[in-house]
Amino acid sequence: MGRNTHAITGRDEKALERARAELGGSVLAIRSDAGDIGAQCELARVLAQQWPRLDVLYANAGDVTHRPLSDWDETAWDWLMAINLKGPFFLIQSLLPLLADPASVILCGSTSAHIGLPQSSAYAASKAGLLSLARTLSAELAVRGIRVNGLSPGPTETPALGKLGLSPEQQSAMQDEIRKLVPIGRMGTPWELAKAAVFLASDESRFVVGTELLVDGGVASL
Repeated sequence: MGRNTHAITGRDEKALERARAELGGSVLAIRSDAGDIGAQCELARVLAQQWPRLDVLYANAGDVTHRPLSDWDETAWDWLMAINLKGPFFLIQSLLPLLADPASVILCGSTSAHIGLPQSSAYAASKAGLLSLARTLSAELAVRGIRVNGLSPGPTETPALGKLGLSPEQQSAMQDEIRKLVPIGRMGTPWELAKAAVFLASDESRFVVGTELLVDGGVASL
């Protein structure tokens, strides 16, 4: 078995192991809670023991809870923001000494940051903040050769659709409404997002800095 060249993180050990097995033995799987700031520092320490530098960071963890404004409380709000916005900010800070020159940081945004989808208020706000970081941190870190860009998926067929915090009836109705928003008439696939992420990670996108790549079937543009 060759030396690990990639790492994935996750909070759920079983899901993490399934992902590691699917990706292959050269992937390092690290249990880490994206919403725990101390865990970001520990993650940086573990990665520094593996590699002298880090070329690419893709911050993809997210709480996708959707609910009416009246149903939110401070605890749920803080939990979502810790995972979606606070965690990525401090992860980048923790990894800063390890990031190479050049390096690519990809922040997973969402087309929800651009549209007024009902019940998405907290989620969309967190993603809007994350996309802002792509601009401001690129301006700050460009001298270090670090590019920061946002990758914003639209409606995509992933298991996250079952984690919206809705009843089955509400989820089904919401998915029907979401599909109607997609101009090309279908939802995206994980492979389509993966190809966009590879582009942003590679030197092919070396002139793409501080911006957002929408992979959303035209939802936010048409």
